Amino acid sequence: MAQFIPLNQYQLIEAQGADAEIYLQGQLTTDVITLASGATTLTAHCDPKGKMNAIFRLFKVSQTQFFLLVKRDLLPGALEALKKYAVFSKVSFDLLDWQIVGVMGEKCGKIQPHFSLEIDEQRTILLNETPLSITFNAEEKLWEVADIQAGLPDLTTKTQNEFIPQALNLQAVEQAISFTKGCYLGQEIVARAKYRGANKRAMFILKGETTAQPEIGDTIEMQIDNHWRKTGTITSAVNLGGTLWLQVVMNNDVETDQPFRLVGDNIPLTVQPLPYVLE
Repeated sequence: MAQFIPLNQYQLIEAQGADAEIYLQGQLTTDVITLASGATTLTAHCDPKGKMNAIFRLFKVSQTQFFLLVKRDLLPGALEALKKYAVFSKVSFDLLDWQIVGVMGEKCGKIQPHFSLEIDEQRTILLNETPLSITFNAEEKLWEVADIQAGLPDLTTKTQNEFIPQALNLQAVEQAISFTKGCYLGQEIVARAKYRGANKRAMFILKGETTAQPEIGDTIEMQIDNHWRKTGTITSAVNLGGTLWLQVVMNNDVETDQPFRLVGDNIPLTVQPLPYVLE
């Protein structure tokens, strides 16, 4: 049976206008021009230092219309940064009060949303201008755990403007980063991280059986010989039924078979395999 999940943690933004495609091309890490109409991908918007102020799920309707999904707690800063230079282009940005629904499992042909975003074989996001008659039968945490398991990174106000895209593995996710499309905000730093090996961090998935709920921005501990030392930054943390799922940014050469734990907690955390290969 399909699971229907209200994705109230997201806000929908519409970008439209004659210059929408070319404007977003100069702002986002994705090659917006070559992204097919009807396609979706994660993408980042960086500051001039290459640090991410937002991660969006971009959906290209056409060259003149795009939807961007973003976590609500990143607003209004993320939107203000994205449209900072829009005054020089024929593009507008509007917050839409649409229904946003996540569907997991089998697809339901009776439901006909205005737009449907295929995330993977098991997950779809429905965008509805007017609410559909849906019985929600699963909680938002289930969707967030699926994101963690899929290695799809999250950004919050506590980690905003802290990481370059590669530190959260965006170079390995969908069409999130293009290294060939040319200039965009922060492009020089992002390219240097790839071609000069400047990025020394990566995002890892960890799992533990505990009722604990750490805060975003907290560290974890790693055992070295007989000592524990703090390491990493928690960027996503969801506890679902006593199983804690984490995304943690650590040094990309960390020994993943080392013992890990939450700070001051003896419950072990184990590194889970990523569903993609990092360079």
